[in-house]
Amino acid sequence: MKISYSDKKLEKLCEQQKTMERKLGTNSANKLRARLSDLEAAERVTDLIVGSPHELTGDRAGQYSLRLAGGDRLVFKPDHDPVPVKKEGGIDWSRVTKVKIVFVGDYHV
Repeated sequence: MKISYSDKKLEKLCEQQKTMERKLGTNSANKLRARLSDLEAAERVTDLIVGSPHELTGDRAGQYSLRLAGGDRLVFKPDHDPVPVKKEGGIDWSRVTKVKIVFVGDYHV
């Protein structure tokens, strides 16, 4: 899959090991690196099997989450224009082949 970032700060966090470890700790940094590799290797979002992949709801509707370590998550949204949708409504994640990383951290706090 193609990966982009919502801003330069997130891009730096996801691409520089030192920044990852400083901001997230070693465990989450290692998981982040692995989840980014999983995203790159997958053809579409529904190919993801590790990291408890799931669609989010509420104020994060339209986003998808992968578990890192502890409460940390890697959160992304489709980077398509237009976003692929199902006939019955909602995002068709089986057709999402480009994602934009929008958040890395613990959104539960």
